Amino acid sequence: MSAKKSYQKIFELMKEHHNWFNDSIPLIASENIPSTAVREAIISDFGNRYAEGWPGERVYAGCIYIDEVEIICNDLAKKVFNAEFADCRATSGVVANLAIYSGFTNPGDYMLASSIPNGGHISHGKKEHYGTAGHVCGLKIEHFPFLKDDMTIDVDATKKKILDMGVDGKSPKMAMFGGSLFLFPHPVKELSDFMHEHNIHINYDAAHVAGLIAGGQFQDPLREGVDTMTMSSHKTLWGPQGGIIVSLQKHAEIIKKSIFPGNTSSHHLHHVAGKAVALAEVLEFGEEYAKQLIKNAKKLAESLVDYGFTALGEKRGYTQSHQIAVDVSKYGDGGTIEKELEASNIILNRQLLPGDIKAGRNYMHPSGVRIGANEVTRLGMKESEMIEIANLIKRVVIDGEDTKKVKKDVTEFKKQYQKLHYAFDGQLDAYKYISLVKID
Repeated sequence: MSAKKSYQKIFELMKEHHNWFNDSIPLIASENIPSTAVREAIISDFGNRYAEGWPGERVYAGCIYIDEVEIICNDLAKKVFNAEFADCRATSGVVANLAIYSGFTNPGDYMLASSIPNGGHISHGKKEHYGTAGHVCGLKIEHFPFLKDDMTIDVDATKKKILDMGVDGKSPKMAMFGGSLFLFPHPVKELSDFMHEHNIHINYDAAHVAGLIAGGQFQDPLREGVDTMTMSSHKTLWGPQGGIIVSLQKHAEIIKKSIFPGNTSSHHLHHVAGKAVALAEVLEFGEEYAKQLIKNAKKLAESLVDYGFTALGEKRGYTQSHQIAVDVSKYGDGGTIEKELEASNIILNRQLLPGDIKAGRNYMHPSGVRIGANEVTRLGMKESEMIEIANLIKRVVIDGEDTKKVKKDVTEFKKQYQKLHYAFDGQLDAYKYISLVKID
């Protein structure tokens, strides 16, 4: 393919992607769609500049306005999360975690985290799984004991494990709460005093639930005893992709140095501007959004169960977050069902569930799927729409309807939901492709 044809093809494919999502139901729990205002920020000239270091301490000139925006961004993050210190320079949630690992542990230290089937993220993972903590930072990972029925960490068994690790000369230096499959708050306040008595640094990975925490609808990790909190700036927080760290003031200097020069050079300044815009939106609209998001997730879970699906966490009402975990093993495996739903323009992802590894399942063909209500909530959907979405999923997975027929109905359903909600300004259509160049 010639350079010109490749050039043209790139734009064709991007436009096709926009058109596809325009006609689809997006249910990926780790995604959201930013406002037009955030989109404007991330195409600004900030994206062409460098600003290594902290505002006022830059390695580069030309940062007068960049510094001011970054200061606003950090101040908004402090206000949104009621934090003493905030650093919005991390270029992803994983980089935020890397900064915490490098600042507060050494290679060979032990860390407690959730296993991946029990909800942990790969950035918390072991070296043999190429997890960030083990493979990059040389940490030795031990897993939290887990209560499958409650879908959360076992407090008493965790305390016993910490004591046993101490006896064996393996006392953990860090505990990592939070994760990727995250239905219910973790028992931070039940464990934080005990962990601090054993000199354990506590980090909370809020990548998935930052928007719920910001809206005051999940848990408040900094008040419950964590030392630091990392997060993604998208997902339930609806900014551009990136990372944020908030903490107690006493940890500020270590975090600042761990970000630069420790883990980043320039830190994607256009995304800092986008984070600032998103945080301002969250400060204004975050509580309303978080409340509706949790209502939607609960209703979607209940509706799926009514249609015959098995949702985890039944004992506790299925979810207190934006996520639902559904065991689809009665109908196939998560990987196959993910593809069938994608062919129907219903976009979600397969998910390892507790017990899958012991049962011989793997990530390509797990027993579950993970569903997030975050993006459809941003599009203005409420409980009645969750019932309709559950029915569309049921038609594919349980009834085995032709995916082309369901896709047609999904496209028709989605026509009603093309505008973003919970934002300051009038919006373009949510998935409208903005052309800046003319392609011959």
